[in-house]
Amino acid sequence: MKFFFHKISALLTKDEKVFLLLLLVFSIFISMVETVGVAAIMPFVAVAGDFSLIHSNEYYLYAYNYFSLNNEISFVLIFGILLIVFYFLRSMLNLFYFYVLSKFSRGRYHFLAYRLLENYLGRDYKSFVNENSSNLNKTIINEAENLTSIFSALLFMISEVFIVIFIYTMMLYMDWKITVFLSILLIANAILLVNTISKKIKKEGIKREEFQKSFYEILNATFGNFKMIKIKSNDKKILNEFSNVSSGFAKSKIINETLNHFPRLFLEALGFVIIISIIVYLIYTNQHDISNAMPLISMFILGLYRLMPSANRLLTGYNQILYNYKALNIVHNDLIYEIEDLGNDKIDFKHSINIRHLSFSYTEEKYVLKDINLFINKGSKIAFVGESGSGKSTLVDIIMGLYKPISGEIYIDNNLLSTDNIRDWRKRIGYIPQNIYLFDGTVAENVAFDSSFDKQRVRDVLRQANLLDFLETHHNGIETSVGENGLKLSGGQKQRVAIARALYDNPSILILDEATSALDTETETNIMNEIYSVSEDKTLIIIAHRLSTIERCDKIYKLENGKIK
Repeated sequence: MKFFFHKISALLTKDEKVFLLLLLVFSIFISMVETVGVAAIMPFVAVAGDFSLIHSNEYYLYAYNYFSLNNEISFVLIFGILLIVFYFLRSMLNLFYFYVLSKFSRGRYHFLAYRLLENYLGRDYKSFVNENSSNLNKTIINEAENLTSIFSALLFMISEVFIVIFIYTMMLYMDWKITVFLSILLIANAILLVNTISKKIKKEGIKREEFQKSFYEILNATFGNFKMIKIKSNDKKILNEFSNVSSGFAKSKIINETLNHFPRLFLEALGFVIIISIIVYLIYTNQHDISNAMPLISMFILGLYRLMPSANRLLTGYNQILYNYKALNIVHNDLIYEIEDLGNDKIDFKHSINIRHLSFSYTEEKYVLKDINLFINKGSKIAFVGESGSGKSTLVDIIMGLYKPISGEIYIDNNLLSTDNIRDWRKRIGYIPQNIYLFDGTVAENVAFDSSFDKQRVRDVLRQANLLDFLETHHNGIETSVGENGLKLSGGQKQRVAIARALYDNPSILILDEATSALDTETETNIMNEIYSVSEDKTLIIIAHRLSTIERCDKIYKLENGKIK
């Protein structure tokens, strides 16, 4: 329980904690109003049944004389009207309170989803590539929402706790023997429910998270490999896998929702048993009718009428927390994950990139790069070749500042590349990957990598990439829709969009990571001619397998077993 509240506290800002404290004070006030609402019935029933109480009770008599009432009926009628007004105001106050509670708890979704995405974007590249994107999506979309359900349940439980305390105090004052009996009975049943129903709900909550995780993984894999699935015609296998996961997820939800109704139904039956037991007890002890005890019975009936929903909400809230508890662990662990702390220092690139004694490993056991020394003049055209796994892409990722070397340094014009200036360094790089992802938007939006863009700049870089004339002749110019992941474009056209994207911010360095390996020879030749043309005044770094791709480079470096040969 200590760790539970510690994690909740860690997810809230200082202002939210202050607001939560104000909610706590408000809930105490609401609880007092609820208690008055229960306690007010007994004196009204007593006066309505015996007008003589108006004159025998000093408080009634004072009100009777103060308002100069003519008769007892007027007093009872006014008493009743005031109670009606009070209960209407009480309902409106409760409605406002529930709105504020819901606004706070459910309003945390935006805050949590934003912080999660901010955290994921702030992670270093090495940490990010070890994650499954479907899990990240699930956490933002589902687990953040499930966590707001925990907030909601917790806040409603706190408000109900105060109501229970105040009403129990009032009932103890009226008749402590009956109230103690009720307390023992309710506590015993609560323990029974927690040890049976709640444990089952917690297990289903764990299953829910596991099924939902598989749910997202299957969907991502299916839509990401749609063409291959159509070719292999293995729809049935995927549908069977999805069916097992989907039905398991649905079953856990069904069990949870069904068991959540159990406390209410059980407590309703228990409430009737208690009321009948109170009446039987009073008849047995008094040995005659209980007309004199009707005000007390009315108060206990109304007290139970208000206590039973509170007890139900407490148990339901507790079960809801157990069912969604995994969400708290997931979100908390992801938000405390260390992110990159990058500075905003500027770094000039006028002369060279100097790599000194650089080594790198993904694990402690095996180094991918060993003691790399390399000098790259600005404006030069260089290439890295080598077998798969030789370290070419890793070296380029380090040059781009995506990976941090285990040892060694990179100097830009004799300035050490560090976390203080690496943000500015990355902005100087135009990157063209092997696998190009185009989001479902227009060519212009994909080139600028943004929904807002400079139209003329987009046209200029598309012209440099030799794509603008084709788009304007055969499509809708820069407003041409590319479809999800560029499905409406050919491989060569996607590659040209990627070139235009890399050129849009006018980088000092162009990096091609096997960018043309999936193209046919003729298209590759045309693309490379365009790249060499647009990079005349830029530093060009190429990773390639085909020698034809790099024949115009100034220097070619071969990597073998993590070393430059």
